[in-house]
Amino acid sequence: MGFPKALLRYRGETFLETLLALLGPHCSPLIVVLGAEAERIRGEISRPADFVVNPQWARGMTGSLQCGLRAVPPAAEGVLFTLVDHPAVAPATVAALVAEPRPLLRVPRYQGKRGHPVWFRRDLIGEFLALGDHGAARDVVHAHASCTEFLDLDDAGIAADIDDPEAYRMLTRAEP
Repeated sequence: MGFPKALLRYRGETFLETLLALLGPHCSPLIVVLGAEAERIRGEISRPADFVVNPQWARGMTGSLQCGLRAVPPAAEGVLFTLVDHPAVAPATVAALVAEPRPLLRVPRYQGKRGHPVWFRRDLIGEFLALGDHGAARDVVHAHASCTEFLDLDDAGIAADIDDPEAYRMLTRAEP
């Protein structure tokens, strides 16, 4: 993108601030993993969060996920995980993901496509932490497919992955 995705604007706020506002009512603490341009991003965010820096961010998303999971407090029942480039998720989707009873894994889908955020119980943290350099979070998710609840929701934000300038233009064109 040529710019930190966390600082892209959506509905008058940065992607990161949008997500903090969305997740804040349901998550405590809010753990944000930063990598490239960590100080710049932290300096531009006004909403409260616990920031963790992954010094090896260039090695991939698994390492960033693991950095965040190491910061999860022991009393936490589970984790609601999302990527910063999914800012268009509806509040009702987040409420559905964290609703009781909570299965081992809960994954949202939009028109059959899996997306974010993803809920998982703390029982799986060790498996995510055990992933090697070439492992991916989806490996853990696939290993527990029989214990996963898929939520089919009418929320295009679940699958709206903003990975390039064209996707960003489409997202901001669709803003209300």
